[in-house]
Amino acid sequence: MNDTIVFALSSSVELADEICVHLGIKRGKCSVKHFADGEIIVEPDETVRGRHVFLIQSTCAPVSETLMEVLVALDALKRASAEYITVVMPYYGYARQDRKARPRQPITAKLVADLLQVAGADRIITLDLHAPQIQGFFNVPIDDLTCVAMIGQYFRAKKFKEEVVIVSPDHGGATRARNLAEYIDNSTIAIIDKRRTQPNVAEALNLIGDVNGKIAIIIDDIVDTGGSLMGGVDMLYKNGAKEVYCACSHGILSGNAVQRIHDSKIKELVITNSIPMNDAKRAEPKIKQISIAYMLAKTIQAIQHHTSVSEIYNLFNDK
Repeated sequence: MNDTIVFALSSSVELADEICVHLGIKRGKCSVKHFADGEIIVEPDETVRGRHVFLIQSTCAPVSETLMEVLVALDALKRASAEYITVVMPYYGYARQDRKARPRQPITAKLVADLLQVAGADRIITLDLHAPQIQGFFNVPIDDLTCVAMIGQYFRAKKFKEEVVIVSPDHGGATRARNLAEYIDNSTIAIIDKRRTQPNVAEALNLIGDVNGKIAIIIDDIVDTGGSLMGGVDMLYKNGAKEVYCACSHGILSGNAVQRIHDSKIKELVITNSIPMNDAKRAEPKIKQISIAYMLAKTIQAIQHHTSVSEIYNLFNDK
């Protein structure tokens, strides 16, 4: 992989370093500077001419700033004659604005896709897009990876004696719940019927499926403020669930989400390191983090060697 170079921007330095350890290479040197008025300049500190560059950055908070870093970096890399640029964006910011839910709303997920392509991205690698259809916003190859196999491996290691039920927090996540159930023996699925009244606010209405006396695992792509999650957890306990776990791809955990989790009856919230943890998240014993670095490193190798990306999930299927 002598023609490969991995750069990290401000939100994903630790993740990139872990990826590079798995790849057996050193992370490329790149400087990200902010002027006093907030302008951003990104400069590769080593040559990229004729090389395949992997640019690693989750567009997490501050979302617009981290996204702008990616766009500026892409322009710098193109002007420095990089042969091919793959943006590794585990958390794709603005993905929740994927359609017009009401009149006069923007479809910002499409706007972000356009910006990345115009700026010079030749390929995108991301993780558990909020809506898989966002892949259709791109005219360049995109690999929408999933951490469901990793989450399945984590919960299989617990060797639950009770029956397990995988719970989708809404109708849209039913496929994700069914996929996780395939990785956990003797598990069924249930769906929480909820109504979203406004952004970050949802009301759990009904439960479809049986959780009585079972270990319930709620699986979602994003946990942000945790408000709707708490409503789902309470509903599961009211319907007889013995224990409730939760897992998500992207632990945004904004506002007082960590305190909500601490005060709740959740046994564990399993998140990935697609978004870096702050001190409050690290200090909360109910929050468990699993790393996606190995999966991303194997994905990079598969792309470089022109082998199957989907076979990577078999590495986590140790049933």
